Amino acid sequence: MAAKVAVLDYGSGNVHSAVKALEAAGAEVELTGDRRAALEADGLLVPGVGAFPAVMDALNAARGGSIVESRLAGGRPVLGICVGMQVFFERGIERGVEAEGLGEWPGTVSVLPSPILPHMGWNTVDAAEGSVLFDGLHDERFYFVHSYAAQEWTLDVIPPFPQPHVTWAEHGGRFIAAVENGPLSATQFHPEKSGEAGIRLLRNWIDSL
Repeated sequence: MAAKVAVLDYGSGNVHSAVKALEAAGAEVELTGDRRAALEADGLLVPGVGAFPAVMDALNAARGGSIVESRLAGGRPVLGICVGMQVFFERGIERGVEAEGLGEWPGTVSVLPSPILPHMGWNTVDAAEGSVLFDGLHDERFYFVHSYAAQEWTLDVIPPFPQPHVTWAEHGGRFIAAVENGPLSATQFHPEKSGEAGIRLLRNWIDSL
């Protein structure tokens, strides 16, 4: 039986390509802003395109943070993409404007230290050992389009809780390309724009639900 994945519809872009990619990866997908549907699905995908403050405003207006918090409290899987990953950090600073994030992870999303922005196109990643998302994908390239990222990982996890898997990439400096932290996973790149490698990554996530 196919896993049921809800794509959170809160006014962010790229939702339809995410729906198609999840379907191609084998999930039964519902695009929804309904709280109950988002809570009851096997997995929840949080997309995000645009500026960090605007995405947070839209998420807050749709009470998306409380949906995510309720799922995570019950150990229910959530996957964030692009700015949908960035908002899980404590704050974002974009063009001098600081906005509060969902605060699931410590740290700040800030501009990449590169003369060439945005970071747009295909790039390799340094996948974390033991990663579920990148199983069988350690030599693949993924599609990025962003100027901002989290560039430090400072979450201190105390046993018996498992250590998160943190995957890195480089553009002007190292930045976090993906995180797997218990039920919460996220990618800075766009799996739905990353061809077969992206579909396989989504399939790895779906298979883990």
